[in-house]
Order: sequence, then structure tokens, then C-alpha cells
Amino acid sequence: MKLKNLLYLLMITSFLFFQTGCSKDDTNPAAPVDPINESQVLAEYLEASGDFINTAAPAMIAASDLYADLLSGANITVLDTRAKTDFDAGHIEGAVHVPASDVLTYYRNNNLSSKTKVVIACYSGQTAGWVTGLLRLVGYNNVVDLKWGMSSWNPATSGPWVNNIGNGRAGDFVTTPASKNAMGDLPTLTTGKTTGQEILEARVAAVFAEGFGAAAIDNGTLYTNLSNYYIVNYWPINEYNWGHIAGAIQYTPKQDFKLGTALKTLPTNKPVVIYCYTGQTSAHVAAYLRLLGYDAKSLLYGVNAMSYDAMPGVKFNAANEIHNYPLVP
Repeated sequence: MKLKNLLYLLMITSFLFFQTGCSKDDTNPAAPVDPINESQVLAEYLEASGDFINTAAPAMIAASDLYADLLSGANITVLDTRAKTDFDAGHIEGAVHVPASDVLTYYRNNNLSSKTKVVIACYSGQTAGWVTGLLRLVGYNNVVDLKWGMSSWNPATSGPWVNNIGNGRAGDFVTTPASKNAMGDLPTLTTGKTTGQEILEARVAAVFAEGFGAAAIDNGTLYTNLSNYYIVNYWPINEYNWGHIAGAIQYTPKQDFKLGTALKTLPTNKPVVIYCYTGQTSAHVAAYLRLLGYDAKSLLYGVNAMSYDAMPGVKFNAANEIHNYPLVP
């Protein structure tokens, strides 16, 4: 009898041990999930949501068209991002002073999506290009940049462009081509968000907080040491072949900043300087690349400030571009 009881006890013990072992195996935590590539998710989301940089950028309005719209009573709001003292000295009638870093908040708080157009005005069209690029990427398709900024509105506000065209770098341009990097990785973003829309919202807030100063560079700083930068010539190939900054690499507008083309050839370990004719288009592009996490900078005033007389492309022609539209204090 005792032997029978002992055997029975051993069977019970074995069963319990087996059950306990299975229970432990069943409760093992799942293997950790790899974190998402936020920059990849964001780039895919932006390309699927209109792909503004590769389709419609830059979004600008000429001073003559804006003036005609205002005279007609069109449903337009003008946001002037210049310093308050300059705004108070003379601005477009009806314009609202809003610092560039506050434009997104102002737009949303004042339901500006109901407007036919929201025009961003600055000194030269470059800060406004950066702001417009960010707002367009968020999906606010009624936003445009005042081309040439307030420099085109009235002689009294034309100084920023009049004083920044020049030929001081004309002798430094070369025709020797440079090659794009090999394909690499996108920048690393750490917003902690998972969807394209959530990542976009977090990144737009961060880039607005940085300000346009973080996204701009002048040619004097650039030429201090060209090798410190990956320089992007954002022109068609035929104009690149005319001449370009030494070491600059040609990227075709509306084509090469896609995931499926050359976006991933941009480096993540050094600043990327984009230049165009005027600095207005490159400001739009810099906004896009900074959203993705690149240390992208727009070259102020573009080649207008470096080789004005000989350059191809768009020039600031004072006789044609400076109007005499009214300013109000």
C-alpha cells in the first residue's frame, strides 16, 4: 500500500512539474519589435500626400498679382514676418504681423484654411519660402510666398534685394562636374511617433522652433571651407554645366529628391547646402529636407548674390520687379 501511495505521489509531482514548465514557456515575453524608421515613414507619407516638393514647389505669387487680388477684394490674408519695427514703418494694407516661428499656430487659430490665399511676406521671399514650404507640406495648399518679398512691393522696402545682388564669386565658378554620393541611409528621427501624420506634426513643430536661421547660410560662410558641406546645385543639368560652385553636385528640380531617385544620396553626417538662382526655391527645399532630419541649409540669395551678370536663370531685375504699391504704417 505504501508503495502504491509513493508511486501515486511521484506521478502527481511529475505532472505538476510538467505543467509549471509549460506555463513558464507560455509566458515568455515576445521578442522586441524593431523601431520604425521614422524618416522613411515620413518621406513615404509626404510623397503619397501630394509630394509638394517634387510637384508644385515653389509656391509663389508676384507682387503685381497680389496687388490685383487685393484691389478686387479677394478673400486673402497677408502675414508679414518681418521685424515689428520694419512692419510698423510700412506694410501692405490689411497685413498682419506674425513672426515666422508663430505662423503655423496663427494659421490654425484663425481658421486661415477658409481663405482663398494666405500670402507670406518677408524681406526677400526666402524666410517666407521656408514658411510656405512647411505649411504646404502640412497640407495647407492655399499658402504662397510673396516673390522677392517686400523688396518687390515698394522702393522703400527694396533694400534687401537691391543690396545683395553681386558678382563677387563669378571667378570661383567651375564647369568640372561632381558626382552624387552612393545611396545611403536616411537621417534618424526620434519623435517616438509611429504614423506619417504624427511624425509630420512633431517634426513641423520642431523645425518651426529652430527658425529659418538654422536653415540658411550666406556664401561668405560657405566659402570659408567648401569641403565642410555637401553642396547641391538645384538646377537643370544644362545650367549646371554653364558653371557652378566647386564641388557642387547637380540635382534635378522636381525629380531627384524622391525615395525612388536620389534622396538617399544626401549625407547625414555633414550639412547639406542647397542653392538655386534666388534662394527662394532652395528655402522651400531646405524646409522639406529638415523635416526629414537632414541638416539642410538654403544659400541666401542664390547665385544672384555671386555671379549676377553672367548667370543663367531667374534674376532680380530692379526695373521690372520693384513696384510702387502703397505702404501703410
